[in-house]
Amino acid sequence: MTYTKKDFITYAHRGASEYCPENTMMSFYMGMQMGANGIETDVQKTKDGVLVLFHDDTIERVTGESGSIADYTLEELQNFFVKKGKLQDKIPTFEDFLSHFAFRDITFAIELKVGGIEAEVVDMIRKYGIEEKTVITSFELDYIKRSLEYAPDIRIGYLTKDIEQPTIDMLVELGAYEVCPIGREVTPEKVAAWHEAGLNVRAWGIFNEDIMKAVYDAGADGMTVNFPDLLLKYISEEN
Repeated sequence: MTYTKKDFITYAHRGASEYCPENTMMSFYMGMQMGANGIETDVQKTKDGVLVLFHDDTIERVTGESGSIADYTLEELQNFFVKKGKLQDKIPTFEDFLSHFAFRDITFAIELKVGGIEAEVVDMIRKYGIEEKTVITSFELDYIKRSLEYAPDIRIGYLTKDIEQPTIDMLVELGAYEVCPIGREVTPEKVAAWHEAGLNVRAWGIFNEDIMKAVYDAGADGMTVNFPDLLLKYISEEN
C-alpha cells in the first residue's frame, strides 16, 4: 500500500456541520462547496423500515422533539427539522443522499449507528455502484463484522479509542481496510506502524485546529472534520 499526501481525504463530518444542520442535504452541499473530497454520515432505520441519515440515539438535541428515529415513520419524521442556529433542513433518506452524491468524485464513510441494517446498507451502496469509494464503519465491532460476512469485498473501518496492538492485530486478521482512531491519539509513529500493518488511517474526534494539524502532519490518510474549510486551508498552506 502506497500513501501520498495527494490521496488525503477531507471528510465533511455530517457535512459541514460546524456551519449547517448536521447530516442534512444543506450540510453535505456546503461541505462540497468548501472543497471536501469526502463525506462522513450516519445511518439509522425508521419505524417503517426506511434508511435515513441521523447520528444521535434520540432526535431531541438537533430537532427539539422527543423519541428516537425508530419511533417514527419517515412521513412523521418529515414534519421535524434539524436545526443549527437560524438554519434548518429535513432528515434525508440514505437513498436520496446517494442520488445526489454517489456520482461525484468523492469518498464516503458510512457509519452504522444501529444493528440489523448491514445488508440493506451494503445493497444500497451496490445499487449506486460506490463500493470502491466507500468505507462502512462503526464503533460496534459486530456491525462491521456482519457487513463483511454479507459482502466480503466491502471495505470496513473500525471507529475506536482502543488502538493497542491486539486491536490492530484483530483488524488485520479480520481483513479490515481502515483503523479510525480518535484524533488526540494519532502520532507519526503510530500512523507508520498502522500503515506497515496494511491499514488505512482515518481519524475522528477533531475537536479543534491543533488536533487537526497534528493528525495531518502525522501522515494520516484522512480525517472527519466539522470545518472542512479550515482543514483545506491548512493543507493548501502546507503544500
